[in-house]
Order: sequence, then C-alpha cells, then structure tokens
Amino acid sequence: MKAHKEQRVGVFVDVQNLYYSARYTYDRRVNFAAVLKDAVKGRQLVRAIAYVIKAEQMGESSFFDALDQMGYEVKAKDLQIFPGGAKKGDWDIGIAMDTIELAPKLDVIILVSGDGDYKDLVQHLKRALGCRVEAMAFGKSTSGLLLSEVDEFTDLDKSPDKYMMKRIVREKRTEPSAEDSAAAQLSREVRTRREPKTTTRALPPRLSAKRETIRGDELG
Repeated sequence: MKAHKEQRVGVFVDVQNLYYSARYTYDRRVNFAAVLKDAVKGRQLVRAIAYVIKAEQMGESSFFDALDQMGYEVKAKDLQIFPGGAKKGDWDIGIAMDTIELAPKLDVIILVSGDGDYKDLVQHLKRALGCRVEAMAFGKSTSGLLLSEVDEFTDLDKSPDKYMMKRIVREKRTEPSAEDSAAAQLSREVRTRREPKTTTRALPPRLSAKRETIRGDELG
C-alpha cells in the first residue's frame, strides 16, 4: 500500500521515547509540531495522540497544553515510584491497545517511537488488521527490530534542525526548567555528602580586608 492523500491516518507519539532520544543525543527539545506535520504528509488525519508521563515537575502542565494546541490529544499517566526508589513510566501497552482499537478506522498507523518492543504490534497491525504502518524516530536510537517491520521509516536524525527546537541561551534564568531543577538538587546532595566539615575562625582585620580584595578580583 503506497501513501496517497485519501488515506486516513492515525499518529501515536511515545513522547518519553522521543524526548530522551533528543535530549541525550543532541541536548535539545523536540519540535512536536513539525513531527506531526511530516507524519501526516497532507493525508486525512483522524487522530493524533501524545502519550506522556506526569512527574509533577515545573513547566509540565505548560508542555502538555502546548501539545494540545498543536493538535494532539494528550493522554497522561502518573510516574510509578516503588518502595526502594525504583521508578517506572511507559505507555507501551496503552499505545498498543489504542492502535488496535482504532485500526478499523485507519488506513495508516504512524508510530512515533524507536522502541523495538513494538515489533509484534506492527506485525499484527499489518497482517491481521491490514494497516500500513510507518514509524518516525531518531535513527541512532531506533531498534533494528522495529525497522525490519515497518513499511516506511522517517529518520529524524537526517534533519535535526527541522525536528528540534533551537537552543536558547540565557545568561540569567529566574525559573529553571524541571530537568535543570532536578539536576541542581542532585548536585547539591552530592556536594553535601562529599564536602568535609570546616570550622570558621575570625581573621585579624588586615587579613580579612586582604581576603575581601582577592575575592573581588576573582569575581571581577
């Protein structure tokens, strides 16, 4: 089945998979609007669903609202935290159930993920339900198992500036992002564990003045 404009399309985005692929490979954020546009390719969009994990982080609700404005239906679930600190958050089963349920209303199913766990799902959608299955993801982090099954693959690595947001460098940031806040907290905890306790002694006025001068020069 070749692509044509009359095809009914469903787009299913594994947000966590795409987010971390872009973060670790490029240290940039995904342009989900550009991803949706190129996934549809001028065909008839029936549903576009973005699957997210809620971690109660700063800026999270704004991100979800932005996805909604782009045309995605946002489905969210809470991050699971187990005794001992282990964490789990994925939508593999939820995405599989939605694609199978919607398959009778679609000609093309587009998985925006590079996860090889979807291999069996792709086989079922194609062979049992008669759908064309396409995938979009960053090729460097995409499983060969998934690549071997889909009808078409769009490698986001080939146009990184198109599919990712430009880096914004700020000298001063009054509201750090959620991930930056977490990293800063971890850094403080590590320093607290490593730094030895010290005793502060008062310095004579002359030495104290000298120290203040040195510090001023270093900061200047």
